[in-house]
Amino acid sequence: MAFTRLCSLTDVKEPGALRVELEAVGIEGREAVAVVRFEGEVFAIEDLCSHAEVPLSEGEVEEFKGAPTIECWLHGSCFDLTSGRPTNLPATEPVPVYPVRVEGDDVLVDVDSPIGN
Repeated sequence: MAFTRLCSLTDVKEPGALRVELEAVGIEGREAVAVVRFEGEVFAIEDLCSHAEVPLSEGEVEEFKGAPTIECWLHGSCFDLTSGRPTNLPATEPVPVYPVRVEGDDVLVDVDSPIGN
């Protein structure tokens, strides 16, 4: 596992999401990750809805059917922040989620090791 610092914890609202352009932190081959805070936890999810290809970081972060989720603002699909699976339609395909570590104020994410969907 290769963890990379994506942002400061203070950069992410609680609850909320922050889009991090991966190229800006030296990671090639992927566009962006949404770093998400919800109820004291930090998550990382690919910042692209699998249904409509819009940034998930622009959506609401909330609990949906007992799971921490982020909602796609365009059509309302929610994605479980722990698994990447959609919790409602119209999305049917999961999006990658990544391991996260918080060290002090640094949010570190391993974008090379997605957590199984």
